[in-house]
Amino acid sequence: MLSDMYETHAYDVLVVGAGGSGLRAAIAAAEGGASVGLVCKSLLGKAHTVMAEGGVAAALGNVDPEDDWRVHFKDTMRGGQFINNWRMVELLAKEAPERVDELERWGALFDRMPDGRINQRPFGAHTYRRLCHVGDRTGLELIRTLQYKAIHCGIGVHMEVTLTRLLLDDGRAAGAFGYYREDGRFVVFKAKVIVLATGGFGRVYNVTSNSWECTGDGIALAYEAGAQLMDMEMVQFHPTGMVWPPGVRGILVTEAVRGDGGILLNAKGERFMERYDPVKKDLSSRDVTSRAIFLEVQAGRGTPHEGVYLDITHRGPEFIKKRLPGMYHQFLRLADVDITKQPMEVGPTIHYAMGGVRVAAETAATNVPGLYAAGELACGVHGANRLGGNALADLLVFGKRAGEAAAAYARDGSAGRIDEHECDVEAARLLAPFEREGGENPYVLQEELQSAMGDHCGIRRNELQLSAGLGRVQELRERSKRVSVRGSRLFNAGWHTTFDFGNMLTVCEAIVRCAIERRESRGAQWREDYPNKDEALGKVNLIAYNDGGQIHVTTAPILAMPAELASLFEEEAADVGRRA
Repeated sequence: MLSDMYETHAYDVLVVGAGGSGLRAAIAAAEGGASVGLVCKSLLGKAHTVMAEGGVAAALGNVDPEDDWRVHFKDTMRGGQFINNWRMVELLAKEAPERVDELERWGALFDRMPDGRINQRPFGAHTYRRLCHVGDRTGLELIRTLQYKAIHCGIGVHMEVTLTRLLLDDGRAAGAFGYYREDGRFVVFKAKVIVLATGGFGRVYNVTSNSWECTGDGIALAYEAGAQLMDMEMVQFHPTGMVWPPGVRGILVTEAVRGDGGILLNAKGERFMERYDPVKKDLSSRDVTSRAIFLEVQAGRGTPHEGVYLDITHRGPEFIKKRLPGMYHQFLRLADVDITKQPMEVGPTIHYAMGGVRVAAETAATNVPGLYAAGELACGVHGANRLGGNALADLLVFGKRAGEAAAAYARDGSAGRIDEHECDVEAARLLAPFEREGGENPYVLQEELQSAMGDHCGIRRNELQLSAGLGRVQELRERSKRVSVRGSRLFNAGWHTTFDFGNMLTVCEAIVRCAIERRESRGAQWREDYPNKDEALGKVNLIAYNDGGQIHVTTAPILAMPAELASLFEEEAADVGRRA
C-alpha cells in the first residue's frame, strides 16, 4: 500500500501556498464543507503577501465619494492595456469592497478617518484615493487576519514542504508528491481538488523584491500537469527598490511613499517624471515610471549607485514616522539613511508577475479538471501592467472564488486514484542528484540563470537579446541534467535549490518565448525594436503550453467586452471631447 512506503494525507481540497490567496481559498473551501489541507514551502505566516505594503484597492468612496467600481474597472483595464480578462476585472472591482469589509469583521485594523471609516490613500494610476491601508504594512495585517481565521476553520497545515509533482488520474487532479524540507521525508497528498496559490517567480531575476520562496513552483507544477500559461512576458518592474548597499539591492520601497507625497528626483535635482507623464507625474503607472528611471540613468542623470532619489522629507518627521514606519526603520537599519532628513536612493526591481496560469474568470479553474489557481500565480486580472493595490484585492476576491469552486467540485466528485509507480518514479528522480559525483553545482546554475534573465529579458528588450537569453536558458537546462549534491537529505539547502532551479528554468523559458512572440511595446513589455503597439496583438493573449515536453506558444483571442462595459470608455471619451 502507498501508506506503507510514504507518509500520506487525504483531503477533499489541497491548497498549495499559505499567502493571502491560499489562506482565503482555504477559508472558503472549509466554509463550503470540505476538509482542507494547506501546504506551504516556508512557515505559516511567512508569505510574500507581506511585501504588499501600500494597501488594498477597493472603491469604498470613503475619501473620494465620486469613486465606484466602474472607475476602478476603467483604471484597471487602462493600466493593463486592455489585454486583461474584462470579466475578472469586473469581478475584482465589484467585489473588492465586500472583501475589505469582511477583513474588518474578522479583526483587521485599518487606518481610520476622523469619522471612524477606513481611510484611503492615492496610488499610481488610480483616479481616486482608493487604497485601504495599515500604515505601510497592509500585507502583514492581511496575513495576520487571514491566518487566525483559517486556523479556526480546522484546516490541516503542513509547513516546510516542497511539492515536486502533481499527480493525475485520467487527466484530472488526484494529489501531489513532495518532501519535508527538514529531513527529506517523502509525502503524498491525496485530494479531490487542488488549489495552487504559490505566488510569483521574482527570484528568476537577480534584482528582485521577492523572497526566496518565489521561484515559480506552482506555475511549473501546473504546466507539467498540462495547464496553460498566459502572457508570461508581462513581468512587472516596481520602479522603487533599494539600490544601496548591495546586500539589500531590490528590497521594495512601497509606492505608498509616493502616494503620501514623495517625489522622484534625478541627480540634477530635477523632478523628471514631468517629462514622461505630465499629468500623473510621480504617481504614473509602474511600467511608465520604471522606464523613466531606466532612461534617466542611461542618460547619465542617475545617482552614484545607478538609481534616482525619492524624497519625502518635506512631509516632516512626525508624518513620515506615522504613515511610513516600515520605510523609516527599513532605511535606518539597512542603509543608515534617515528618510525624515535624507532622500532615498531607489531603482527598478522585479516585483510581480502579471502572467501566470490561465484560469476561468468565475471559478479560477484551469483547463486541467480539479485544478484551480489564484493570486499572483494566476493570470487575467492585470493584463500588461498591474496597478498598485490590485494585488491584495485580487488575492482576496479570487482566493475566495477558487475556494468556493473547489469545495463545490469536491462535493460533486470522488477522489482519484494515486499511481504508486508514478510516486516511485518521482522519488527516484528526487534522489538522483545524490548519486552523481562531480556534477554541476545548483547554486552556480541558479546564479547564472538569474544573471541571464537580467541581461537578456529586463526592462528594455529586443530580438537579439531575447534570442541570446533563450539560448542561455536552453544551455542551462542541459547542464541541469548533471546537477549533483552532497550529504544527506537532512537540512540540505543545495538539494532544495536543485528543484527550485528546475521550476525556474520552466518559467524563464516561457517568459522569453512569449517575449519574443509579442513583437510590440505594451505595458511591461518594452521592445526597443518594436516601440509601438500592434493592433492585432492587442486583441490576443499569448498562451504557452506543454507539447511533449516542449514549450510552445500560440495565441487566444480576447473576448469582446459587453456593450454596457464598453460604453464606460465611450462615455469617458465623450466627456473629454466636451471639455476640450
